[in-house]
Amino acid sequence: MNRRAFVSGTVAVAAVPPVKTAACTKGGIALNEDNSHYFFTRAGQKLDAAKVDSWVDQYAGTQVRELIISVNSMRTSYASKVWDPIWRGYDPNGPDDQPLLASLPPEGRKTARNWIHTAWQLAQDGIDVYARWIARARKLGLSPWLSTRMNDLHNVDDERAYIHSEFWRENPQYRRVPYRGDRWIDKALDFGRPEVRAHHMLLVRELAERYDFDGLELDWMRFGFHFRPGYETEGSDAITAFTRDVRALLKQWEKKRGHRILLGARVPSRPHTAVGLGMDGVRWAKEGLIDMLVPCPFWATIEFDIPIEEWKRELSGTNVILAPGLEVLVRPYPNYRKPILNCIETVRGAASAMLDRGADRVYLFNYMDSETAQSDMENYSRLLREVGQLATMAGKPRRHVLTYSDTWAPGEPVGRNGLPAEAAPGRWHEFRLAVGPKPSPGPASVVLGVEKATPDELRRWALRINGHLTEFAGETKPALAVPKDCPLYAWRVSEGAVHRGYNVVEIRTESKGTIHWVEISIGA
Repeated sequence: MNRRAFVSGTVAVAAVPPVKTAACTKGGIALNEDNSHYFFTRAGQKLDAAKVDSWVDQYAGTQVRELIISVNSMRTSYASKVWDPIWRGYDPNGPDDQPLLASLPPEGRKTARNWIHTAWQLAQDGIDVYARWIARARKLGLSPWLSTRMNDLHNVDDERAYIHSEFWRENPQYRRVPYRGDRWIDKALDFGRPEVRAHHMLLVRELAERYDFDGLELDWMRFGFHFRPGYETEGSDAITAFTRDVRALLKQWEKKRGHRILLGARVPSRPHTAVGLGMDGVRWAKEGLIDMLVPCPFWATIEFDIPIEEWKRELSGTNVILAPGLEVLVRPYPNYRKPILNCIETVRGAASAMLDRGADRVYLFNYMDSETAQSDMENYSRLLREVGQLATMAGKPRRHVLTYSDTWAPGEPVGRNGLPAEAAPGRWHEFRLAVGPKPSPGPASVVLGVEKATPDELRRWALRINGHLTEFAGETKPALAVPKDCPLYAWRVSEGAVHRGYNVVEIRTESKGTIHWVEISIGA
């Protein structure tokens, strides 16, 4: 097997250029490409160097500023010498039920093999996709970053799955909750253990040596649980020390590369939850260890109400770029039955609110060019040219959906937003939604997803927004990003009733029913 390593030349310099501050880098998109999507979706194609390079071209001339490329789960998608590559144990001439793939159901083996074989073949052909993408991005005016997943837990319900490292498989004593193990979060590696931190530092050192990137992201949100319950405070000290070591390592490579190397981190969407899980991004910022902070949900839903103002207060006095992360799914509440994909109108809603509240970037996670993507892929190029700036979203339809925070520290209440809400005659319900800038003149409505209530019954409900009475307009059917298990109904809002920032929807229900969905729709 070809284990060809990519080694960059070094340049001696007298000084390293200073990092850009958030003030002079306002707006734009940071886009994350995961560690498997390209290999899955290009399986069976003839991939030469030019074809690999061309993947970057779709992001040139858009609002994407940082192209952040993930290199690993528990295994790497390149020919690592210090971690298991994804093809370890793979026989390219063997059957689909070979030992590496045997634990998967038959229908899953081909999909997994697409990733494994494509990555293996590229390595055999001497094509290092990450090195090529870094060079291509820089040539096209994009800032190339690499992202390393700190504690990936895909498929941990299957101990034999192809995606797991031998380090994880052979060291169950290093897991977060070895005495329980009935939940996926129990099977995360415990970063309170020096062996676990050393294992990941091996990868960080290899990445710094192998690739000439502009920035490195430590993705603590894959999968977000890193310490034994009750040891989060001690754990926070441990990963702060780890972050210091990474920062020191990057400073060494800055002198060799001849340019500043930035460091970023993904953490939970709310400061108190981040601290409660040992991911104290504010501390890292105050110590000057990181240059970009990405508060974000984990996976279950986009979060329309990340508390940007609170993060800005906490980060006051630093030059850290605040880049709230937007996920590709929409769920109105925990355990909602059917996930929904975002579309350009819901992304505009979330992005405009984040930027209006003071965010420096919009960070897109799982918004890739196929499969793991928004629902209206015909608008993908348009989304990349709009959602990084308020000016390019102004006057265009946007939707603001009531969602929740999908990550919580041990002992915290699971995300609550009042949904689902059981309606009954004479009962009041209140919901608070952030909509960003004050809407331009034009149509606006409050939209509810209601089950077990007829239109005639809903017509008698009294619905107000910021105290202004609305008018029932009947059933509405947006093309995309809609709940699958209840109809949507709209209430027309009078001109000027929706204002900048938070808006309060009050409902007096006059019949039985279940409210599953609440949104404010602007310009549609």
